[in-house]
Amino acid sequence: MRRAVYKIIPKAGNMDRLKFIEEELNQPGEEEVTVKVEAIGLNFADIFAIFGLYSATPKGSFIPGLEYAGVVIARGKKVSQFKEGDKVMGVTRFGGYSNYLNIDHHYITSLPEDWSFEEGAAFPIQGITAYYALIELGALKNNQSVLIHSAAGGVGILANRIAKKFNAYTIGSIGSSSKIDVMKSEGYDDHIIRTDNFREELRNKLGDRPLNIVLECIGGQIFRDGFRLLAPEGRMIVYGSASYATPGKRPNYLKILRQYWKRPKLDPTRMIEWNKSVMGFNLIHLYDNKDYFSNYLTRLTELDIGKPFIGGTYEFKDLIKAVRYFQTGKTIGKVVVKVSD
Repeated sequence: MRRAVYKIIPKAGNMDRLKFIEEELNQPGEEEVTVKVEAIGLNFADIFAIFGLYSATPKGSFIPGLEYAGVVIARGKKVSQFKEGDKVMGVTRFGGYSNYLNIDHHYITSLPEDWSFEEGAAFPIQGITAYYALIELGALKNNQSVLIHSAAGGVGILANRIAKKFNAYTIGSIGSSSKIDVMKSEGYDDHIIRTDNFREELRNKLGDRPLNIVLECIGGQIFRDGFRLLAPEGRMIVYGSASYATPGKRPNYLKILRQYWKRPKLDPTRMIEWNKSVMGFNLIHLYDNKDYFSNYLTRLTELDIGKPFIGGTYEFKDLIKAVRYFQTGKTIGKVVVKVSD
């Protein structure tokens, strides 16, 4: 089968190396299904992989993209849970920027009946990231206080919904006032626009409440401020570092190096004294455990946190334009790409 893909050629390092090509797709393996992709979800991990800044970035040529939704059109002989014609959503360790892909059936789940393909493509990575951070690592309990950075983004919106299932008091941080209305509609208890006065503003927003959990994806001084205000037994869950992000077609290595040398440094001895935890994770490194993803997708669905927020939709032919827009950090919710023949 011939399929259309957006592929990095010959290796990561520059947005201009993302090329539209056609190539052959093999028949699905014994435990795989072939999915006709109808929508693709964009993630910041895509940008870091394209730039070659992601530790999991494949060597040489590769197809970016981590999540999608579509229709099963073929299956391997050991697959019984899905059949041709089933609508599904799922994750992949790269390969998502394509109109067809083969994927192990453990990494897909059924698309809810009232969801569009775009909504399905906007859910798995963000949903699992928020779930794993809050529930598995954060050990979220009822009535705790949670600070969520990039609060109007795909992960932030779903994290708030999960936290609200536990009656959490949620404070969201954002980079622009243009995102306030979305946060209010999503039920955040309060918000902060990130400035040089972030720590004092956060202190005022908390009042007498302890800061139990921080979902950290910014880095730099914002990381330091959150950690300092974290309550004893508090947990900071780090899943990204937007301070390393740069606009343009290629990485700004001078800025990245400067950010690296200025990065926060923690003294384990003081962490013991303060009784605080910092935990980091990279979802793609959990990918090798198929049962994890299958289990998390099931639990996430059972939480019933609603449809994801779609903040922008592009056509497949405009995928590179969509990636460059997403790269600006000005997006709200999820950016998705519709795929059609």
